[in-house]
Amino acid sequence: MNKLLISLVFFMLCGCGLETAGTAATGASIKKQELEEGQRTMERVEDRIGTMNQQMGDRMKGLDD
Repeated sequence: MNKLLISLVFFMLCGCGLETAGTAATGASIKKQELEEGQRTMERVEDRIGTMNQQMGDRMKGLDD
């Protein structure tokens, strides 16, 4: 009877560990997606800033002429 009880407790604790590991993996996956989306957003913003700087430069050259 004691062996059965010990085995039951052991498997319950192992199950908790697996759930925790699964939750951590899911959280890490979500954070990775957020990071990738943030990097894409930053690239788009940098492209827009570059375009705006180019347009400002073109306008300034037009005023100098």
